[in-house]
Amino acid sequence: MGRKYFGTDGVRGEVGKAPITPEFVLRLGYAAGKVLVDHEHEEHPTVIIGKDTRISGYMLEAALQAGFTAAGVNVLLTGPLPTPGIAYLTRALRLSAGVMISASHNPYQDNGIKFFAKGGKKLDDALELQIEAMLDSPMETSPSRELGRAKRIEGADLRYIEFCKGTFPNELDLKGLKLVVDCAHGATYHIAPKVFHELGAEVIAIGDKPSGYNINDGVGATHAEAVAQAVQAHGADYGISLDGDGDRLMMADRHGNVYDGDQLIYVIAKARAARGQLGGGVVGTVMTNMAMELALQRQGVPFGRAKVGDRYVLEMLGQHGWLVGGEASGHVLCLDKHSTGDGIISALQVLAALHELKTGLAEVCADWTPFPQKMINVRLHGQDWKTASAALLQEAEQALTGHGRVVLRPSGTEPVVRVMVEADDLALATDWASRIAAVIEAA
Repeated sequence: MGRKYFGTDGVRGEVGKAPITPEFVLRLGYAAGKVLVDHEHEEHPTVIIGKDTRISGYMLEAALQAGFTAAGVNVLLTGPLPTPGIAYLTRALRLSAGVMISASHNPYQDNGIKFFAKGGKKLDDALELQIEAMLDSPMETSPSRELGRAKRIEGADLRYIEFCKGTFPNELDLKGLKLVVDCAHGATYHIAPKVFHELGAEVIAIGDKPSGYNINDGVGATHAEAVAQAVQAHGADYGISLDGDGDRLMMADRHGNVYDGDQLIYVIAKARAARGQLGGGVVGTVMTNMAMELALQRQGVPFGRAKVGDRYVLEMLGQHGWLVGGEASGHVLCLDKHSTGDGIISALQVLAALHELKTGLAEVCADWTPFPQKMINVRLHGQDWKTASAALLQEAEQALTGHGRVVLRPSGTEPVVRVMVEADDLALATDWASRIAAVIEAA
């Protein structure tokens, strides 16, 4: 059964256009609430709802609250809180579900709804499909005596701050470090600077003045050049760049070099492997740079590739019983620290790893240089691109063995195939990408 509304990370879109309208979000809250009531087998399950700093969060929060309470579900409201903070509180408070109102790294005009199941883990496919099925049913408000209640809770931010600090080794602190912390004018604006400051660092905060309209605007993990420039301007040691909902991380060093999720995962994995506590291997995605995979292999660290999306990385980690993984986009997972990707906690793990390795980001990451990648988007017009490209794809994979790889990914939102070729030589990558793209286009 295909998904109608849910993508790889909840429901997302432009505010005011389907599905991100108050009417739909009301029905979404009701549908999710009815599924929870049936699934939890209790009279009034309780969910927690958080949001980032977008102006539309007020409207969508009210709609979700109305939908859940109409279904007989109790609601706790936190106000602005990072997505991983909602995952943590869902687990810590033993709640039936957590809901985050956010469109992550997107501009303020977009918004979305993310769900966490009991225990703070991403909602599984079966429950998402049940919610989608319920959305097609009429909305029937529960009798008054069965309606849910809603209340705002105080201190959610303080609990989450203490949780983040608790993931940093007790015997270490950040004294002597000057850090620039970029909060993307998002949900970490009142959280992240305090975490690093309370662990002893001198903190310069940027992107910490949300207006409702400036989330991710020229700052944050999708604009890591902002933190790199600030690090150099302030003579800081490192820059920590988070996205709008706090689940992504990019970092910069004192030289203005930016380090993506692949490189940060490598730093964490290398330190853990050195002390024999990696807990197996590392999971990336089909887009993880091959040079990182080869560098891990040289150290005897197994590596697996999942589909793009942190939920698929989580699934593969669970299948192998491994702990560390993520994506170049900045989703970094350390499952012994949190059940989901967390930018603040990931930064703390990187800083702890650098202390352990007694070196800096540039030195640790000098083990490998990312292979050049060539990406070509080919628009489809109904052609059978898989059959058309099969023979050449096989030829390319044989020719690139040990030197590169090919990834063909159909877009989930438009009639486009993304042809990506990665190789230790840019000319080689470009040649194969062009040849494969031409065959698909001519089909």
